[in-house]
Amino acid sequence: MKPGTIIHTVAVALSTVTSIFSQAAVQAPVGKAKDSKKPDAGLASNQLSGQGPLVFTPTSRTWGPAIPPARQFSWKSDIVTTVFWVGERPTANNPVPNRSSSWDKNWTESYGGYDDPDPSRRRDMLPAKFTPQQNPFYCALPYNDKAREGHRPEAPEVVPWFKEAYQGPAVSTCKGRWIAIRKAGKTAYAQWEDAGPFRTDHWQYVFGEERPKPNLNRGAGLDVSPAVRDFLGMQDTDVTDWKFVEFKDVPPGPWSRHGDNNTFVINQRKSAAALVQSRTPSAEIIPR
Repeated sequence: MKPGTIIHTVAVALSTVTSIFSQAAVQAPVGKAKDSKKPDAGLASNQLSGQGPLVFTPTSRTWGPAIPPARQFSWKSDIVTTVFWVGERPTANNPVPNRSSSWDKNWTESYGGYDDPDPSRRRDMLPAKFTPQQNPFYCALPYNDKAREGHRPEAPEVVPWFKEAYQGPAVSTCKGRWIAIRKAGKTAYAQWEDAGPFRTDHWQYVFGEERPKPNLNRGAGLDVSPAVRDFLGMQDTDVTDWKFVEFKDVPPGPWSRHGDNNTFVINQRKSAAALVQSRTPSAEIIPR
């Protein structure tokens, strides 16, 4: 047989084998996960019957943490925004003191002290008397996903990141989430650390299309910390736009410098610990 004929024969054989495997791959059944947007029957039953809080049991996570999907959140425009602070005492327009938050009974202690809003007693957007132990760029929105036990019945359906953020019935999936707040061409970033103003159940506004409900503060739908006020140059009652943002989209700034709860600080500490560990020589076994 001529060399050219041999080469041609081998090529035909390889082509046939490749075709067989390709067809098998196409014909082989492939499992496909369903992603239904219908409400869970048990959840709907709870909501209709007015039963108590839901204890969520994740079923979609088996191995390792869930990978957050790429999300784009819309701006909520022209929202009346008021200033609140850790340790704030009750007033006529703010009947609930801020010694505690919806998610931290000892909020003032955790923060490190009274976040005095008086500009004359602040330096570089921080209280002059101490460096906060938590992020001074914080905010409140009128929803709390936690119930006395577990989470509110609607929380798994309405909180966009609930499933990947779930850490058990005792932990809020909303606490610490980042939002962007803009006014007059400037944008600040803050972490969600309390529920309010006035309401803790208005998920239709926080995650949906409704406007804030009327209240004693001109229908305010967002509370921000003195640091956010100082950065944006706000009045104590003002109008801003805000939206949720994924952490990967939060740029470094004055909101990335302080706080045990601050995602930037937590990641920096983890990186430093990993670097130290990688440079620590392993113990040598000395034979006797």
